[in-house]
Amino acid sequence: MPRAYIAKMGNNDQMIYDSRGNTQNIVDDCIAAPVWKTSTGHTAYPDAFSVMEERNQAVQQGRAEELIWLLEHPALYTAGTSADPAELLTSHFPVYETGRGGRYTYHGPGQRVGYLMLNLNKRGRDVRHFVHSLEAWLIDTLGDLGITAWRAEGRVGIWTRNRKGEEAKIGAIGIRVRKWVTMHGFAVNIDPDLSHFGGIVPCGIAEYPVTSMADLGLDISMQQFDAALRERCDGFLRTLQQ
Repeated sequence: MPRAYIAKMGNNDQMIYDSRGNTQNIVDDCIAAPVWKTSTGHTAYPDAFSVMEERNQAVQQGRAEELIWLLEHPALYTAGTSADPAELLTSHFPVYETGRGGRYTYHGPGQRVGYLMLNLNKRGRDVRHFVHSLEAWLIDTLGDLGITAWRAEGRVGIWTRNRKGEEAKIGAIGIRVRKWVTMHGFAVNIDPDLSHFGGIVPCGIAEYPVTSMADLGLDISMQQFDAALRERCDGFLRTLQQ
């Protein structure tokens, strides 16, 4: 029988979902669907990082279910393992070391951040395939919302065209894997203050701008994006096992 999952992980909890937005679901006959957690307000990065580390270890040890966690951060920058200090152009916002791959990234209000703690021991031990599948999940979700997006060879992230016709980044991806359990995940720009990206060279790519759904002239709420993401999640999870 399907199992319902309930988790309490902080004061900002809104609701727990499975991959269809319900409290009961099994993706296939063998692997239970991850718990979904959606936090309200702005979650401090150190608090989020602590939860990620604890959950990652608990999933490794079989003490907790996998987790897909959606949230927003206050304005801040994060530094990946390849971050170049020369690409941090201002210290206006806090900067946090993350341990994930990649370089500097901005997080802030109006941006949907998704942290994934998934067990690749069960879903397929292939990090490259995981990243490719995560990119496809976001691209398909954006497509459902009327945004044509794509991967770009040699450039990490999710890309589209802004209203000037320029290729621009609308989503970032950065992950870490410990004992085949993932951490970190993605960030998609719904309606952030794009000027805040000016404090860094986003992901080390200076020659391309960033954009958002609002910058494209689209009135899409965080809740609409979340619903579209959940609708596409089962396909993402199935793809991991192919």
